[in-house]
Amino acid sequence: MTDQQQAADRDTVTAELAGRLWRAEADRVAINPISQAWPDLTVDDAYVIQTRNVQRRLAAGRVICGRKIGLTSRPMQEFLRVFEPTFGVLLDDMFVDDGDEIALAELIQPRVEAEIAFVMGRDLAGPGVTTSNALTAIAGALPALEIGDSRIADWRIQLVDTVADNASSGRLVLGGKLTAVTGLDLSVIGMVISRNGAPLHTGAGAAVLGHPARCVAWLANKLASFGDVLRAGDVVLSGALHRLIPVLPGDVFRAEFGHLGAVTTHFSYAGDRGDTGQVA
Repeated sequence: MTDQQQAADRDTVTAELAGRLWRAEADRVAINPISQAWPDLTVDDAYVIQTRNVQRRLAAGRVICGRKIGLTSRPMQEFLRVFEPTFGVLLDDMFVDDGDEIALAELIQPRVEAEIAFVMGRDLAGPGVTTSNALTAIAGALPALEIGDSRIADWRIQLVDTVADNASSGRLVLGGKLTAVTGLDLSVIGMVISRNGAPLHTGAGAAVLGHPARCVAWLANKLASFGDVLRAGDVVLSGALHRLIPVLPGDVFRAEFGHLGAVTTHFSYAGDRGDTGQVA
C-alpha cells in the first residue's frame, strides 16, 4: 500500500470515528471506546478527530473561547492510567453562569472537578514558552468548576479516546471574581469542594504539573505544533485539583479557593442519565 493510500485510509477512519462521537453527543447515548474499534489509533489521529468535530461546531455557529488542559494532576493520571497532558477546545455553548442550574438531560454521564481558570491578557505563542512567560501573559485567575462528560460508555477511556472526545469536555462554570496573579503563589492556593454542603475533597495549585501557570506554558507550546496560539481573552482551564466526582440528580457543588473566591453550580432533578453506561 502506498503512503497516499495509507493516508486516505486514515482519513476515512478518522472521519468515521468522528461521526460516531458526534452522533453519541447529539443522541445523548454513550458508545464503546473508539480505541477498541481501531487499536492502531494514535494521539495524532485522535487530535484529527477532535478537530473534525470542533469544525462542525464552528460551522454551526459556535465560537472558540479557549482551551481546557486535562491529565495534569496525579489523581487524574492515576484514574485514567495515562501520564501526559491533553487539551480540548472550549466553545461558547459550554459556559454556564455561576450559580445557574445545569440540565442533566443535556449530558450523558457528567462528573465535576474544581480547577483554577485563567483569562489570557495577551497572545501567547510557543515554542519555548516558560512558566514565567505564561504568568506575564495572564490577565487574571478565576475559580472554576468543570463538568466533564464522556461520550464513551462508563468512562472506559484510553488516552486516544479522551483526546478524540474533545478531552471529555461538557460544561464549565466560572466564578465572578477575576484576580490578578501578580504577587500570588498559585502553587499553594488551596481549594475545598463540597457537594450539598458536605466537604468532599481538598487540593492546591501544585496538583497540576507543580504550578498552574506551567500548564498554560505547556499548552502554548503544544498548540505551536498545530500552528496555533493562545489569544488574548481566551479562557484556559488548568486541570483538576482532585478526583472526578460523579453527579447525582439535584446535586449542588461549591468550590472555595484561597484568594480567588468561590464558584457554585447545581444540577436538575429531571433527565438524569447518571453513569448508566448506555451504549449505542
